[in-house]
Amino acid sequence: MAGILAWFWNERFWLPHNVTWADLKNTEEATFPQAEDLYLAFPLAFCMLMVRLIFERFVAKPCAIALNIQANGPQIAQPNAILEKVFTAITKHPDEKRLEGLSKQLDWDVRSIQRWFRQRRNQEKPSTLKRFCESMWKFSYGLYIFTYGIRFLKKTPWLWNTRHCWYNYPYQPLTPDLHYYYILELSFYWSLMFSQFTDIKRKDFGVMFLHHLVAILLITFSYVNNMARVGTLILCLHDSADALLEAAKMANYAKFQKICDLLFVMFAMVFITTRLGIFPLWVLNTTLFESWEIVGPYPSWWVFNLLLLVIQGLNCFWSYLIVKIACKAISKGKVSKDDRSDIESSSDEEDSEPPGKNPHTATTTNGTSGTNGYLLTGACAMDD
Repeated sequence: MAGILAWFWNERFWLPHNVTWADLKNTEEATFPQAEDLYLAFPLAFCMLMVRLIFERFVAKPCAIALNIQANGPQIAQPNAILEKVFTAITKHPDEKRLEGLSKQLDWDVRSIQRWFRQRRNQEKPSTLKRFCESMWKFSYGLYIFTYGIRFLKKTPWLWNTRHCWYNYPYQPLTPDLHYYYILELSFYWSLMFSQFTDIKRKDFGVMFLHHLVAILLITFSYVNNMARVGTLILCLHDSADALLEAAKMANYAKFQKICDLLFVMFAMVFITTRLGIFPLWVLNTTLFESWEIVGPYPSWWVFNLLLLVIQGLNCFWSYLIVKIACKAISKGKVSKDDRSDIESSSDEEDSEPPGKNPHTATTTNGTSGTNGYLLTGACAMDD
């Protein structure tokens, strides 16, 4: 184990040339980031999850009820032992051949069986109340941490001149405000890693898992090798659009369409400007070029910048989705059910007729939610 730890904490990987861990030990004159500080994030992440439960129950839920958001879920499928067995043990999306077999077995028409499976799938989706509470928690945290980041950074020299991120590096003291900022952000991302398996499942679950993982690695990397100054710029920049997205989602759940549309437009403008403009031209410029000029590259420097490029790739992916969603919304004005997200809409196409009714007399409800219905279904999954 000692050999493994010695290999992992190799100074030639983590630190610039001629710098050792002994040089970055805390003294009476200065405090530097220590790897063991990061252990604090785990109990804090657990506390954050507890705070979230209390917040959602005693703050978010009353707000949702005040906005007439009910906990009612989608229409419940009629109990049927045969179909339930197929649904739970075989498939939730039966093919045409299986549908025909079930139709003969139950003496139901195929359309009624399709409707039953659709309603049964919808039963497993979260209610609008649950989605609203989740969004309100993320909105509250996002607004707080972004406000804190702005108040902290406006007093620092590296906000105005990014070259200060590298002057006298790595001998840059760790201030209490910077330490608090980093540990709180790391705790939040760990709490998301734990909660994403119980939170509302969205179609980009894999991408969001990768995003949370890369974010944790970036925060850890930049703290251990004391790249915390540029790390604060990255954190604040990526927090800038989160509160707007969650606010737009809350407006959508509360059926405030005009407010929802306005907030989404604001979110899209801030997201694309910060992620495709400011981030590469400002942050990547200093991490790739200014740091090379002032400090020079070393192994963990390459890893750090590689992770930043992965983040930028995710930024491009989400920006593409936002633009695609906005263009479709503008051109169509509204969207059909087939284009909506399985997860963010409370239910798919639902019919109220009882099973066995003639499909030729069946009616369908193709609900429309205006532009915001399309904008939000595509964008709601892009939390980061």
